[in-house]
Amino acid sequence: MTDRNSSQADPQGAIKDPDEWVTGEEPPTAAQESYLATLAREAGEQPPEGLTKAEASKRIDQLQEETGRGQ
Repeated sequence: MTDRNSSQADPQGAIKDPDEWVTGEEPPTAAQESYLATLAREAGEQPPEGLTKAEASKRIDQLQEETGRGQ
């Protein structure tokens, strides 16, 4: 789940790579944690713990591909 809020986009509206987020090292948002838990359950996995906001975004993208969600 790429964070698409305006604080993470450049002035032209393009989405930044999570590795380039200024806030990427912060803990994941509540929405990220909730969605990660849902996707992990659907993929038959345990929800990941201890991720940063950027790592959570990348894992959400991976799980979306695995489960067929989000595209």
